[in-house]
Amino acid sequence: MPRPTRRHLTVATALVAATTAAVAVTSAAGAFDNAQQAKAAIKDGKAKNVILLIGDGMGDSEITLARDYTVGANGRLNMDKFPLTGAYTTYAVHADGTPDYVTDSAASGTGWATGVKTVNGRISKTPGTDKAVPTLLELAQKKGYATGSVTTAELTDATPAVLASHATDRSCQGPADMAKCPTDTIAAGGPGSIAEQSVKHKVDVLIGGGKQRFDQKVTDGKYKGLTVTEQAKKLGYQVVTDKAGLKGVKNGKPVLGLLASGNVPVEWTGKAAAVGGTDPQRCVTSNPNRPSTTPSLADSATKAIKLLAAKQQRTHSKQGFFLQIEGASIDKQDHAADPCGQIGETAAFDRAVKVARAYAAKHPDTLVVTTADHAHTSQIVPLEATPPGLSSTLVTDEGQPLKVNYSTNTPGQSQEHTGTQVRIAAQGPQAYRVLGVTNQTDLFATIREALRLR
Repeated sequence: MPRPTRRHLTVATALVAATTAAVAVTSAAGAFDNAQQAKAAIKDGKAKNVILLIGDGMGDSEITLARDYTVGANGRLNMDKFPLTGAYTTYAVHADGTPDYVTDSAASGTGWATGVKTVNGRISKTPGTDKAVPTLLELAQKKGYATGSVTTAELTDATPAVLASHATDRSCQGPADMAKCPTDTIAAGGPGSIAEQSVKHKVDVLIGGGKQRFDQKVTDGKYKGLTVTEQAKKLGYQVVTDKAGLKGVKNGKPVLGLLASGNVPVEWTGKAAAVGGTDPQRCVTSNPNRPSTTPSLADSATKAIKLLAAKQQRTHSKQGFFLQIEGASIDKQDHAADPCGQIGETAAFDRAVKVARAYAAKHPDTLVVTTADHAHTSQIVPLEATPPGLSSTLVTDEGQPLKVNYSTNTPGQSQEHTGTQVRIAAQGPQAYRVLGVTNQTDLFATIREALRLR
């Protein structure tokens, strides 16, 4: 994509100016007035750093549900306070390039990671020819940027995988999981599993779950017989498994944080939605199955930013860093029709957004983007509604009842993604590119332009 012209900036400035009057009117009634902030946020030029925050499955319904429950209908989450907000479409494609209107996380992640639409289930490869496509992380490494990926899912799950691997199918997470990726195996001359590729890429910071994948043994090649964790150590990684270990890592060596065998346990618990609804409930803001030694997503994000910034300073690099942070289990709890788990993970993600924005406040040459990979199933419905599927009534922090419905699949089945557009918001250099309605692949171009990647 060509560099932005004066016309691009003029149009963007005009768009913000055109909304000023409307925002000013609503602010008189007590709404959040960000018109002046929005006009001041139109910045061209290069970004030194990019922090991309992905709320997996975090559509407008999921954001609204978390807002209503935690800060109130007239409150604002951290993610609501970005100066520039738009929406983007999320569709995948079939092998022939025709639209597949409801995406999964692999295809959607491939969209922003590579700028190329692909088929559901595929990781940073073309839809028809199954060829690897360069990712933002790979391009950033090539240009000398420090890189990192933080998630509450397994590090080999689709959203983190799209940055540091290429796989025919998202299921090929470890050396023992390669059934659907025969040409990707090391024995066939391929790059290996997602776990193997992730550590081979020498990403500076990898923090998430998925220890079970890295404990699998490599079956071919230079590291045959070793586990992927042992391979990582051979490649210089510091491997840690809890909050204390993460706190104690030293600058100068890459970090592999494996915080759980599978996905990192969620923060909140409560009763799942049920046929006919549930009695009104308050969510429990703890989880007995989450070890106290598990860092929060905000903790992991804070540490990742410090490590990446320290590398930049230590090496006296003119380049900064690229970091992706994912709140993964918003999606997973939505699939399970678990409103409390879902709200708790959205709140945890929102605290990570606060961390990123606080860093950007001190480093205004940082582009911060927050968005979702796709929309999901939860809907806030009237209390008198009788949904045919699963529903639950919550009592919010405002003391009011709120009914949430999950009806994208029959009870007992996993609830489904939806194909609607999702929010994208940003601040910093090139942030104006998120205005209006764009395509998910346009995010690739925004970040590439911000970091001047080629």
